[in-house]
Amino acid sequence: MEGGVHPASKTEFLEFWRTIWKTPYIMRLALSAGIGGLLFGYDTGVISGALLYIKDEFEPVKNNTWLRETIVSMAVAGAVIGAAIGGWLNDKYGRKKSILLADVLFIVGAVLMAVAPGPWMIIIGRLFVGFGVGMASMTAPLYISEASPARIRGALVSTNGLLITGGAFLSYLINTAFTHTHGTWRWMLGVAGIPPLIQFVLMLWLPESPRWLYRQNKTEEAKNVMVKIYPVEEVEEEMKALKSSIEAEKAMEESIGDTIFAKLKGAWGNVVVRRGLYAGITVQVAQQFVGINTVMYYSPTIVQFAGFASNSTALALSLITSGLNVVGTIISMFFVDRYGRRRLMIISMFGIIVCLVVLSILFFEASSHAPPVSHSESFNFGVNSTCSSFIKAANPSSWSCVSCLNSHDCAFCANGASQYHPGACLVSTDAAKGACKSAHRTFFTEGCPSKFGIFAVLLLGAYMIAYAPGIGTVPWIVNSEIYPLRYRGIGGGIAAVSNWISNLIVSETFLTLTEAIGSAGTFLLFAGFSFLGLVAIFFVVPETKGLQLEDIENMLEKGYKPSLCGSRRSKAEKDVKKVAEVAL
Repeated sequence: MEGGVHPASKTEFLEFWRTIWKTPYIMRLALSAGIGGLLFGYDTGVISGALLYIKDEFEPVKNNTWLRETIVSMAVAGAVIGAAIGGWLNDKYGRKKSILLADVLFIVGAVLMAVAPGPWMIIIGRLFVGFGVGMASMTAPLYISEASPARIRGALVSTNGLLITGGAFLSYLINTAFTHTHGTWRWMLGVAGIPPLIQFVLMLWLPESPRWLYRQNKTEEAKNVMVKIYPVEEVEEEMKALKSSIEAEKAMEESIGDTIFAKLKGAWGNVVVRRGLYAGITVQVAQQFVGINTVMYYSPTIVQFAGFASNSTALALSLITSGLNVVGTIISMFFVDRYGRRRLMIISMFGIIVCLVVLSILFFEASSHAPPVSHSESFNFGVNSTCSSFIKAANPSSWSCVSCLNSHDCAFCANGASQYHPGACLVSTDAAKGACKSAHRTFFTEGCPSKFGIFAVLLLGAYMIAYAPGIGTVPWIVNSEIYPLRYRGIGGGIAAVSNWISNLIVSETFLTLTEAIGSAGTFLLFAGFSFLGLVAIFFVVPETKGLQLEDIENMLEKGYKPSLCGSRRSKAEKDVKKVAEVAL
């Protein structure tokens, strides 16, 4: 997630609890802004369940893979734009106004989707929501970090990351809750308008970021905010530190130019920044090309590929993957400073590759053992209900459930005695679905009956456990540390945009890939991308744990080269490690 989970040590978490107990106002600031993270997670996850019912209501969505992919990925496209302009809005109008604007976009998007008369309005609503996601992904952690005492900043910003994964989990709960309600997907998408309304009201009564106020020469207003955050005896010292930091920041901006083109030219011309970008972009692109958002956006659909035809069952099982994402994020918060960024990512990538390869094998086996199509079973429902492609097939006796579902507008009606026995290949219409269900049979439209289905769900859970603590959260930490201070904004922005663009490519092509090369082939392809990502991380991403910014710059300036037995530590990194060991 943009802005992501910043590292927070065990000591910082203890200080965090002591500080917010004494000054609950700080937690009020963090939680109010953190609703943006909750919305980020909710709108990312909610479409996975809503799409199951949208395609049932709108025939064009059911029959058009590209349209389904566009409904899902339009929020990502909007997020690319929202993230791209979010930085400018933050600097020009302030963090608070940017959050309020994001809330308006979230509300408008939720309302448009809830009342949509057709797919086109859902797409527009998703675009508005995407604008809000892109802005919130940058602004919420920024506001929290600038309105937090330095000693607990990492822990407070980590709550934003936890709210993102919590929001995704909440979306699956909401999806499950509305599965048997009239209007299903409208409620699922419309409920997303409530949290931004709450946040809008809360933010009206909260102050602007003191750092932004000070940059706008509103010194007294900034001081009034600092009084509410820090103990009285610390306020003057913090104001001096803030003044020194902003003066240094302005001096840096003058040295590299204040236009986006000047910053880009300066960044690419600096060897340290360029090598930092190699690492930063690598981890961000790798994060997306392991296929994570196929799971987040299409998790219930993948469960249906595994042989669970019921929408409600698919949603219920998808709760497992979303819940494990939350668990993995919490694990990362506690271990990333202990075991290091690079090691966690490499272990994570190994786990992901194993899970994807085994998933591919499971889906291949499920396809190979799919129930055959019976001629008599198919015509049992009448010629008009039988799939026309099956009727015209040169060798219909060779057809299986997979052949049926791969045909245009066809579905598989399982055998009444056992869903693993030969079944019927019918047209994918409401009438045929009703006839199949009235005969007490299961109607499959996405995947075939499979004895391997539950193992596929367990593998998805293992995939999330492998993903979340490592490649899921660490890329944002790396990008917060690897650039020189004067280039951190532009470097992090380039990496974030590369993340969103990669996200868009994956989410816009997943269903098309499953149709073209099958579920097994698609997961094997992602395993291949993951292997390439692992190799790239090994060769270009250094360890930044425990290093000061100056040490990281020195390491990148000399050039990072890994050893075959692990990362080759620079002298500065070894010295930092020795100091830490002595301190312990």
